[in-house]
Amino acid sequence: MDTALLSQSALFRGANSDEIEAMLGCLVAKTRCYGKGALIYGAGQTVTALGLVLHGSVLIQSEDAWGRATVMDSLGPGQIFAETYACTPGEPLMVNVLAAEPCEVLFLRVSRIFEFEESGCPHQRRLLRNLLALFAQKNLTLSRKIFHTSAKTIRERLLSYLSDQAIRAKSRSFSIPFDRQQLADYLNVDRSALSNELSKMQREGLIQVRRNHFVLCAESLPD
Repeated sequence: MDTALLSQSALFRGANSDEIEAMLGCLVAKTRCYGKGALIYGAGQTVTALGLVLHGSVLIQSEDAWGRATVMDSLGPGQIFAETYACTPGEPLMVNVLAAEPCEVLFLRVSRIFEFEESGCPHQRRLLRNLLALFAQKNLTLSRKIFHTSAKTIRERLLSYLSDQAIRAKSRSFSIPFDRQQLADYLNVDRSALSNELSKMQREGLIQVRRNHFVLCAESLPD
């Protein structure tokens, strides 16, 4: 296991290589590889382990009764998914987790850190602290999506999302983790309507866009 990579993950923040090896043993670590488009976890499934992306990326999607998908998030190396469900045994997933590209995932039975006497892991306190921080971060991510999609028009949703991405990147020039369809799903809008709005914004000099790379041009937008 590449402990150097894991040390960069928020779940193992502050732990050295030996401590990470011990934690992996406590959490019954297992790895698995997936091809692009493969279903990692499916809605309705119950799980006992969270997933930590080692290589590649995954998409979190919700799907309604008509099969319409909404992208909730995109996760890359070091990020985790299904942590809430792994901590609440028997609770069925409300989302699908898909491989956005060929990826490798580390599965961890994180609920074991709550079994203080049974697990005997000396690093439970660190894991609990890091897991709590991750829960807080995921809550912020969900709040951010709600904020972006609460706007009434497609342009307002785009401006909200792109402005946030620019602020997070600390640059007017940045790349987003979504292709055009995924961005439309994330913002809960029609792809054709989204593409038309992006074209209008580009003609008006508000943005420059090439695939998933954007440049915010208007001087009134944040540096």
